[in-house]
Amino acid sequence: MKNKVVLITGGAAGIGKATAIRFCEGGARVVLCDLNAEAGEALARSLGPEARFMRVDVTDRRAVQTMVDEVAATYERVDVLVNNAGVTRDAQLVKVQDGQLVKQMAEADFDLVLSINLKGVFNCTQAVVPYMVKQNGGVVLNASSVVGLYGNFGQTNYVASKAGVIGMTKVWARELGKSHIRVNAVAPGFTATEMVSKMPEKVLEGMRARTPLGRLGEPRDIANAYFFLASEEASFITGAVLCVDGGIVIGT
Repeated sequence: MKNKVVLITGGAAGIGKATAIRFCEGGARVVLCDLNAEAGEALARSLGPEARFMRVDVTDRRAVQTMVDEVAATYERVDVLVNNAGVTRDAQLVKVQDGQLVKQMAEADFDLVLSINLKGVFNCTQAVVPYMVKQNGGVVLNASSVVGLYGNFGQTNYVASKAGVIGMTKVWARELGKSHIRVNAVAPGFTATEMVSKMPEKVLEGMRARTPLGRLGEPRDIANAYFFLASEEASFITGAVLCVDGGIVIGT
């Protein structure tokens, strides 16, 4: 991965942060993007001169294009795009008590999650791919989730977005293969990001109990999967969805 130019969205924390660290360790030049400028800039400084932070909202097509154009002008190429940015806004589709509707998922929450998790992946990939086509190769890696494969209670919006990411991954693998661009998705299970680690211990125990390996994933586990899929060791893998879930799918 030495001197490869790697663009990571949602790179300031959690899986994105671990991914930025992993690629830097492998010798890549990393551009991490996020809305959290304070955390992103601090991470870039800690990673050294081969890392750079750029603040961008992946739902803003113009801002994404400007960012990608600047990266390409600076480094003269983009070798790997990791579409990691994402959010959750969980709620049941409808909640009924005694035959009466008492609550439902807000339309604004549905739109927000789809805008970031799905449209953001579309925006970033569409901006980066022309540069990859011009250089006759590249790798696009998309963040999905095991819930995008199997569903999850209370996550209509999140599941829809992650299932959509899998669908786009397979389409792009077909469309872009002739340009030597590989497109794959990673589907994490329960992962001990900063957000998850703050959950009540009872909830965490339940997550571990449902996972055959008996533990939560670490962000580094997911980062290692991204690194492998970006490497030449995965040169014949495209259109795949790699589950990094400790066996939770077979466990449930």
